[in-house]
Amino acid sequence: PDLVDLVRKVEARGTLNAAGKIRQWLHQIFRYGLAKGVVESNPATDLDVVAAPQKAPRHHPHVPFSELPELLEICDGSKINTLTRCAIHLLVLTAVRPGELRNAPWSEFDLDAATWAIPKERMKARRPHVVPLPTQAVDILRQLQPITGRYPLVFAGQHNPSRPMSENTINKALRLLGYENRQTGHGFRHLLSTELNGRGYNKDWIERQLAHGDADGIRDTYNHASYLEQRRGMMQAWADSIDALSAGSNVVSIKRQA
Repeated sequence: PDLVDLVRKVEARGTLNAAGKIRQWLHQIFRYGLAKGVVESNPATDLDVVAAPQKAPRHHPHVPFSELPELLEICDGSKINTLTRCAIHLLVLTAVRPGELRNAPWSEFDLDAATWAIPKERMKARRPHVVPLPTQAVDILRQLQPITGRYPLVFAGQHNPSRPMSENTINKALRLLGYENRQTGHGFRHLLSTELNGRGYNKDWIERQLAHGDADGIRDTYNHASYLEQRRGMMQAWADSIDALSAGSNVVSIKRQA
């Protein structure tokens, strides 16, 4: 019971992966104790039986790529705030997490080099992330400079510029545009992943663009390749394909070049 209580306390924090590791460690410790003759049984053997079930993965809704130009057109024709409109476009063009965008200071951007360097302290995986900026994203950021360039944050709050745009702003705007339960800010990441995987791009490039860790923890430890130049070409092609589809061109012609 004491071991179960210990694991339950860890699970109660929502850290199910950590709880799983603790169960493994306890099992190994008592196995060692049995081998040394210092314990008579292994009370950690059946801890997996009482483990809390893993949470179902969250699915962030997103429209298919074919409907993305219409969404952006509706966004541009709406009366929503300019900063919000630009934030939606930049989420599409960079595939960063909404929080990473909302809290971004101007100091992280090098527009001449078309690069956005996010420090590890602001990343979910606690690993620095370099985002290549397609020309369309650079243009948007240059348009924002006269609006918020005098503040530290790109998306400075409307009522308090020292604080970032509210975390609910983007999803609220998408609901007002008619996309409730069809598109969220985070969902643009899933949209890009689905489309670029379908076009045959290297999965490592896509995963690095999304700042995902490798499911294989050992492989991830040794694979710190940023694929920056490959991702730069991929993201420029992504942005160009959106423009082409918006203009009525055939997106098939902009699929990955061999």
